[in-house]
Amino acid sequence: MKIAIFYDWINIIGGGEKLILTLARGLGADVITTDLNMDAVRKLGFEDVKIISIGETINLPVLKQISLSMRFVMCDFSKDYDFFIFSNNFSHFAARKHKPNMWYCFSPPRIFYDLFYLFSEKEPFTRRMIFKIWVSIHKSISMKFINHVECFVAISENIRKRIKKYYGKDSIVVYPVIDISRYRFKKYGDFWLSVNRLYPEKRIDLQVNAFRQMPDEKLVIVGDFKKGDYSEKYMSEILKDLPDNVKLVGSIAQDELIELYATCKGHITTAMDEDFGLTPVEAMASGKPTVAVREGGYLETIEEGVTGLLVDVNEKAIINGVKLISRDPGKYKNDCENRAKDFDIPAFIKKMEIIIGSIQKRKTTQNLLK
Repeated sequence: MKIAIFYDWINIIGGGEKLILTLARGLGADVITTDLNMDAVRKLGFEDVKIISIGETINLPVLKQISLSMRFVMCDFSKDYDFFIFSNNFSHFAARKHKPNMWYCFSPPRIFYDLFYLFSEKEPFTRRMIFKIWVSIHKSISMKFINHVECFVAISENIRKRIKKYYGKDSIVVYPVIDISRYRFKKYGDFWLSVNRLYPEKRIDLQVNAFRQMPDEKLVIVGDFKKGDYSEKYMSEILKDLPDNVKLVGSIAQDELIELYATCKGHITTAMDEDFGLTPVEAMASGKPTVAVREGGYLETIEEGVTGLLVDVNEKAIINGVKLISRDPGKYKNDCENRAKDFDIPAFIKKMEIIIGSIQKRKTTQNLLK
């Protein structure tokens, strides 16, 4: 069976890109996307996965999302594959032509729903009005294509609830995974590690300001932002006043990232109502505890006081969490490594194969009854 996975774009390194490429490798599937950065793919170690670009998007806010959606609407691979998977925010615009299908949903597009205010209230009046008009129109059109999705699979209970709330659709939960065999423990070093896209909703400023008040602790931030969009403005403000004990290393190869996990003291993550969050799992696979904000997908992966600490969303709480773990990070090691085993690849691929098989069986039955 030939499977294609539609994914918005692969232009920076992130948890979503790793997950989709892992899924593609496990299913022997091809990935169909728009903007493609093969250097990012090589850094992730997925050169063996076949990736097809259907063309670049317009690199301007709103126009980028419109051109992205149109790329998926216009493409047609219906005769080339037997099953189709959509993922990320807009690839489901290909759903009308490509069936049988499922959507492995990271989240309903947050700029349309729970994070709408974050984008709509921080721009000059004219851009704000354009944004609001675009959201109103694009969200309405998006729903027409959502109705062509035959099965929803959510990455967490948190996302299952969002899918029900915003789309009125039921979904199956299949947690994301990592290749835990690649991760290892070396030592508890002298620095904390933060790994994320450098976007406002990741609250990088909260991490930086907390460590500003802990000159005896060090923080290494791995991640990148997209030039030309709202993340560039956000990070430019942070970079103006970066304390000496905080280092931003940008985008790095997967082997380098694994080494940082292996040698850090602990991991910190502060994303706003995170969809799921793979980085705590990567930290656990490396024997390292996580300090995370008490919300979103972190509630499903981190066992309080066992594999890390869940704290309130403020600098004081983060500081207290970091200091508490720093006293004895080693006491979390065994529990972290054991918990990480729950997120290994073979069971994940098997669950996906079962879901795909059930959709195809149901489709066949429906066709016979016509």
